[in-house]
Amino acid sequence: MDTLISGLAILAHWDVMVALLIGSIGGVVIGALPGVGPAIAIAILLPATFSFEPIVGLTLLLGIYGSSMYGGAIPAILINTPGTPVNALTTYDGYPMTKRGEGHRAVSLAYTASFFGGVFSILCLIVLSPLLAWIAPHFGSREIFLAAFLGILLVVVAHRGQTFAAGMLAFLGIFLNTVGLEPVKYTKRYTFDQSWLASGFDLIVVVLGLFAISQAFLLLIERDHTPEKAAVSGSMMSGFKELLGIKRIATVSSSLGVLMGMIPGVGEFTAQFLSYTYAQKSSKTPELFGKGSPEGLVASEAANNAVPAAAMIPLLALGIPGEALTAMMLTVFYVHNVIPGPQLFADQLDFVMALYMALILLNVIVLVFLLFSTNLLLRIMQIPTRFLGMMILTLSFIGVYSLRNSATDCVIAMGFGVFGLILKRLNLPIVPIILGIVLGGIMEVKLRTAMAAVKTPLDFVSRPIAAILFVMLLLVLILHLRTLIREHKAKHGPDPIGPDHEHSSQQG
Repeated sequence: MDTLISGLAILAHWDVMVALLIGSIGGVVIGALPGVGPAIAIAILLPATFSFEPIVGLTLLLGIYGSSMYGGAIPAILINTPGTPVNALTTYDGYPMTKRGEGHRAVSLAYTASFFGGVFSILCLIVLSPLLAWIAPHFGSREIFLAAFLGILLVVVAHRGQTFAAGMLAFLGIFLNTVGLEPVKYTKRYTFDQSWLASGFDLIVVVLGLFAISQAFLLLIERDHTPEKAAVSGSMMSGFKELLGIKRIATVSSSLGVLMGMIPGVGEFTAQFLSYTYAQKSSKTPELFGKGSPEGLVASEAANNAVPAAAMIPLLALGIPGEALTAMMLTVFYVHNVIPGPQLFADQLDFVMALYMALILLNVIVLVFLLFSTNLLLRIMQIPTRFLGMMILTLSFIGVYSLRNSATDCVIAMGFGVFGLILKRLNLPIVPIILGIVLGGIMEVKLRTAMAAVKTPLDFVSRPIAAILFVMLLLVLILHLRTLIREHKAKHGPDPIGPDHEHSSQQG
């Protein structure tokens, strides 16, 4: 109880509340703009947050992260264009509902399902806090190294059909982290006597280049267009009543969102797929899915909004980000010398509780805002895409230059922007590069620390948690290889001309 009161006291400061308000409403607006998304907004805002108190900076970024999916549902439902990539599944049932004149009902359901999923996951997070505080101190250097390695492996295998490309890009991220002065003896690595490489590649510069500048280039080179108008009318409160009738699907979908969010590298897409599949199989009207099923819409929105709070679990407990947005937030912790991990729960539990309560408040703020401003957001969606691209490009370069007042950083960011554009045009993933940089740095430091106490290879997995993580690594590899073999057999099938058939044909 004392920790809760202390957390409320941290949250009650005016600057924290202003940051939460700006982040929550700004996240909805950003989510509603197709082609922008939370990753770009967070990347642009990162340099500015370094001058704030850690709770203020994190609250601002959490507001954008947690609220963007609410806004992304609006264009997904009304104009069949997902505002953020994770709202793509929302179009399956949201837009068919709009086409048959039920756009107001679909939007209201999306808001309430998102609110239910968000609050459900935060309550799970609060309940799990004592368990996390107990487990986290048992993670030493070996365990954190294996957990980070597992995170990278899960990120790679999560990209079905692009596993090799995702693996290569993750290793590129790990390599980029090694450029510059190494962290123990400060010897130069891969600098080739170039002074501008001595400090390595700054994560924020890379993030702004790969996410924001590449998206700006993409918007600028594509044909300019503005989404069509699709206003809705009526009270937005009706979704609450309808959600009560399908609360089982909302609860199961939120639970799957929490589970998938806790696992590094898995995230919203897997949670949505599992939730949608469950909803369809357990529905009395499975034939409506993909044609305007309220159950499908609730499953999608409840699952993806349950993930952000759950994704904070590996970040806060172990200092291991599960995806690109939490990797960006990790830099805010490090800049202010607040190190996520076991000590954070032991020494600053009130800070952790303040973040949890900020997540609950942002869901309330967003829901209240959306109940009265959906049509206003539809007007904001009319901004031409090339204007958006130019605005993103300008803000990105301002952010990069403000980091170290370095024109070299701007050139590096532009180089990564072009590389990011190439990846996007080839439909290749960018997230593995960022996680490779962040998790690669964690793995290097923890491996060097762990090796001081390791005499034989078995010593590395001699402790219970390390052994469990190692077994999980092996299971992920085995299951992935099994899946690849099955897919290969399904694609090619058995050889239609067997040896017996060939022999008989030769005799004939």
